[in-house]
Amino acid sequence: GGVETGAGPDTAALLPPFPPKGDPMQTGGRPRIATVVAAMAVATVVGLGAGYLWIQSDQPAVRSTGTAAIGGRFQLTDHMGVRRSDADFRGRNMLLFFGYTNCPDFCPTGLQSMAEALDLLGSDADRIVPIFVTVDPERDTSEVLKAYVGLFHPRLIGLSGSAEEVAAAARVYRVYYAKVPDEEGGDDYLMDHSTFTYLMGPDGRYLTHFRHGTPPAEVAARIRKLL
Repeated sequence: GGVETGAGPDTAALLPPFPPKGDPMQTGGRPRIATVVAAMAVATVVGLGAGYLWIQSDQPAVRSTGTAAIGGRFQLTDHMGVRRSDADFRGRNMLLFFGYTNCPDFCPTGLQSMAEALDLLGSDADRIVPIFVTVDPERDTSEVLKAYVGLFHPRLIGLSGSAEEVAAAARVYRVYYAKVPDEEGGDDYLMDHSTFTYLMGPDGRYLTHFRHGTPPAEVAARIRKLL
């Protein structure tokens, strides 16, 4: 989950219909006390106006059938400039992480952990497609993603798109994200965002998720049991 920082009318339109479940502070922005306090105040006002009910737990939202309400269709562009949809990855497990290339902490550590887990899986990793979806399409073009994903794993696929396409993908995965303006008043900004990694089955259905900081060995062991 995450803190709804700096949410206004434009930002709120990009949020999932239901806030994500998980650690309220498990977000990809740089932890700053002043920012967090301000964010909580803004989130309260926005949450009341929009009618959101924020419930924090250790598990994702679950439908009455017992299946987690995570995952669905998306249409994005990969780091080679090729249009991709969720259907392109059918038959293999998707391991997805949502973040952005300017992320100072959670994204590089999360992707490094993903890469280490894939290495530990050995030949079983061939049944998995590692995917990095940006929540900052304004800056993360295909060219930027191409240089970035290559730093972590040779098979890592970077996905971006228009603001609307990224919002749609984030919505079906219940991913929270919001732009955090520079405290100094400049043009630079950070992105608050959820930091869960999702494992989807060959049919595109949700299997499990991993919290940020889960050891690669544990990630690999849990994935192997679900393959």
